[in-house]
Amino acid sequence: MFRSYVQIFALLLGTAFLLIGSGLHGLLLPLRGNAEGFSVTALGLIGTTWAGGFVAGCIFAPRLVRRAGHVRAFGFFASTAAIVVLLTGLMVDATIWVFLRAITGFAMAGIFMVIESWLNEKATNETRGKIFGLYMMVNYGAVMTGQMLVITGDVAGNSLFMIAAIFFCLALLPTAASKASSPRPLTEVQLDLKKLYANSPVAFVSVILIGIANGAWGTLGAVFGSMSGIDKTTIALMVSFTIAGGALMQIPVGRFSDRIDRRYVMASVAGSAALIGFLIFAIAPNNGTLILIMTALYGSLAYAIYPVAVAHANDHATPETFVKVSGGLLLLYGFGTMLGPLIAAETMNTLWPSALFLVTAVSHLTIAGYAMLRSRKRASPLPSEKEQFQSMAAERPATQESVLLDPRSEVAQEEKANEDIAADTVKAGT
Repeated sequence: MFRSYVQIFALLLGTAFLLIGSGLHGLLLPLRGNAEGFSVTALGLIGTTWAGGFVAGCIFAPRLVRRAGHVRAFGFFASTAAIVVLLTGLMVDATIWVFLRAITGFAMAGIFMVIESWLNEKATNETRGKIFGLYMMVNYGAVMTGQMLVITGDVAGNSLFMIAAIFFCLALLPTAASKASSPRPLTEVQLDLKKLYANSPVAFVSVILIGIANGAWGTLGAVFGSMSGIDKTTIALMVSFTIAGGALMQIPVGRFSDRIDRRYVMASVAGSAALIGFLIFAIAPNNGTLILIMTALYGSLAYAIYPVAVAHANDHATPETFVKVSGGLLLLYGFGTMLGPLIAAETMNTLWPSALFLVTAVSHLTIAGYAMLRSRKRASPLPSEKEQFQSMAAERPATQESVLLDPRSEVAQEEKANEDIAADTVKAGT
């Protein structure tokens, strides 16, 4: 067991460096853009193009990795991301940032796919759950660390961009020095909308709406804080508290959903998130302490919905379709995160900064209503027939390789191993 952790230490360390840089850069851009007078629409587009680049990376990056190999592809993606970070500091222009952010999204998708495929190669059915749990802990901890680093420098200067780029470069070192062997080719994404909807209409609709809400908050939350008059330290705490709250809330919410109809859980959690969103919209708070409390409560609810929606979809999927269903939902979530920043930006322009939460509230209220409607049309599986809930990182889109790392994909892993054995046997015979 200890040896298996030593083997993945370099990969997790590289992941931590990568996410620290990503967390810092992702928060720095809206803060600097707002200070430079960029429009809310432009800042929303920066979030949209990042999500669009990430989705495109999930679709096309496997082909590049297949041609170049995992090690060279990882170096290509990480160095590209570092270069883009430096360019955003050198060329402070909204149009340029919109273009560069798409490149960052594409590169990040490729990086995560390579890392997750490496981790998956090292995992066994006995260790997959622990490795997946460690990976989630690194995700949450590193992102929040990166966000808090914004308080160490001047947003108006270039030093924070340089620090973020350094962390992207540091991510290359553990992987380059690791003896981890290159895994099999990356999984090609498959999206069958008709079958995905037929498998679980609630999950299909909800995941898109969750993407809209999370994409809106993830891109424009810092802009809301800045326009509400709170300082950058409070803004950094605000965005970190929402992630921490969501991470802590996922387990109790998920375990509860293992025992009752998940749609009821989704409806209650989404309805509560909608209520908090409407309150923030109506009150439009400008007190830092009140904003921290309300957004932390919002995050603890909003970031707990996605894993329940995925679990509900997997309750109705067969072991053979688990990967396809989960991977398809990831793409739908990515499409939602592309729409959210645009919708929220226009709403904030039309009304006032806290109108960001009007967008999230409407999305969550729609989830609650649709989940309750569908609960009358389809019976819930018995608790013994359900897939066990698994916590997931919901503050950013994920790749299809993360599905294979999920402990619930053990059947798919066994099938993959059988295919590898069969292929080796054929090679040995020839």
